[in-house]
Amino acid sequence: MKLGVLTVPLYSKPAEEAFAILAKMGVEALEIGTGGSPGSVHLNPAEFLGNPGRVKEYKDMVKGLGLEISAFSCHGNAVHPNKEIANKAHDEFVQTCQLAELFEIGTVVTFSGCPGGTPDDKYSNWVTCTWPSEFSEILKYQWDDVLIPYWSETAKLAKTYGVERIALEMHPGFCVYNTRTLLKLRAAAGDAIGANFDPSHLLWQGIYPPDAIRALKGAIYHFHAKDTKINQQQTRINGVLETSGYDEFLTRSWLFRTVGYGNDAGVWKDIISSLKTVGYDGIISIEHEDGLMSVDEGLQKAVDFLKGIIIKENPADMWWL
Repeated sequence: MKLGVLTVPLYSKPAEEAFAILAKMGVEALEIGTGGSPGSVHLNPAEFLGNPGRVKEYKDMVKGLGLEISAFSCHGNAVHPNKEIANKAHDEFVQTCQLAELFEIGTVVTFSGCPGGTPDDKYSNWVTCTWPSEFSEILKYQWDDVLIPYWSETAKLAKTYGVERIALEMHPGFCVYNTRTLLKLRAAAGDAIGANFDPSHLLWQGIYPPDAIRALKGAIYHFHAKDTKINQQQTRINGVLETSGYDEFLTRSWLFRTVGYGNDAGVWKDIISSLKTVGYDGIISIEHEDGLMSVDEGLQKAVDFLKGIIIKENPADMWWL
């Protein structure tokens, strides 16, 4: 395993300067935004597609800093009922795949997206319960008519650019938000579909990440190291479906935190060990979204915390047998 970072928090700095800071911290790999919600400040596809010279310069810069690129990220909603939004997200995903081919990157991170409840809707409709009965009809439409056809075709397209791993971040608000929905889409659209496993979005749903990791054996294509702190008092009062602002620290049921500030080292050791158990030996990519810490402090604390937890070497022979 290697330690990585999604570079978005350092967008105030040019790519080379930001990457040098991360290398000095002890980071080994970069997850770089190329569109969608992560933006493309550090790597804009339009500036590199059709320009092999710039691609080589960029690759040489990353390598010269002792780093590698783990994935490109372009989180968007390519099945949004607003065709302008959907088309933009799709185009950014395709451009990212084209860029991935030039950079020889086989993993792209994104969201599954969420359609409307009918073909005539203006906004996405995330269904969270079975009843009233129209909710089941919405789910049938979303999955059978929109989601499965879209990702079945888009996965084939991604493979033509050498992208064999589409790592969907399981995120509430989108159709793929937990273990069951990830495996459902993977079964329907093929094994190019896998998970960008981010514990922070699972923890507040009541999911224990090590158990979910074991259930996703063979389907984890990338990993985000981000934590969530559950406010047990507020959860007992209001539950976990939280719509208040992320800056309402005292009254939210949960908060995104830097790793180690939501759950202790024991939980994170179980997470890392579970990844190792199911054969994931890839990048542990820090995603810093802690509203109580600065960028520099949050990243450095995450790096320091994870350095003592990730498993870097292959296991030894069981000499004691």
